[in-house]
Amino acid sequence: MMHIKVLTLFPEMLAPVVSESIIGRAQQNGLLSIDLINIRDFTVDKHNKADDYPFGGGAGMIMSADPIFRTLNSLSVKDQKIIYMSPRGKVLNQEMIENLSSEREITILCGHYEGIDQRVLDYWQIEEVSIGDYILTGGEIPALVVIDSVARMLPEVLGSSDAHNEESIYSGLLEYPQYTKPREYMNMVVPEVLISGNHKLIHLWQFEESLRITKKRRLDLFHQFCQNPGVLTKEERKILEKLKDELQNED
Repeated sequence: MMHIKVLTLFPEMLAPVVSESIIGRAQQNGLLSIDLINIRDFTVDKHNKADDYPFGGGAGMIMSADPIFRTLNSLSVKDQKIIYMSPRGKVLNQEMIENLSSEREITILCGHYEGIDQRVLDYWQIEEVSIGDYILTGGEIPALVVIDSVARMLPEVLGSSDAHNEESIYSGLLEYPQYTKPREYMNMVVPEVLISGNHKLIHLWQFEESLRITKKRRLDLFHQFCQNPGVLTKEERKILEKLKDELQNED
């Protein structure tokens, strides 16, 4: 079972999300444990103050070192994986998610205001992680992104050991279009191949559609896949070559 500890000033922002849906069921089934820890509980200020003005001036407030140190010391996490959700960190990707999912325990530190005292990061050797090149009001939402993406990689969380392998990005390609009943809706019809019952043709259609969508929306991923496509069948290689030729003709 993986154990995730989240250090935050606002645990109430995370509690409703981690108690519902797949993450909630994973905890109920003993596959995952999530502790939301309020940093304010470890302040020595009678008003539970956990921030102060930055040295050198500047806008906003900085989360103080002492409450965070006290929180981390209480958890005995010195030799465990600790990440800090920060816009200046390395951008989260699938490889990072896979590495995190192999850990038995992860501690996630959520910043707020204008950030945290640098000495926290230096002393505890915390890895900074970003979910994208934009700014949010705090680290709670990014922490939920990490929790959700890591949790679904754990064995049995999705109910199928292969479920995550078929998802967008994980396979190296964006996901192909999906349809359900009815077969016709608003004059739009499900592609005939999907109701043909021919599993080989269905697979090849899905593979080609994934390639086409990836080529159109994420050309960088398409090029990466072309360079290292893994083991392909003769039919799959033929489809890939067709899409590569189309790309050259477009140029």
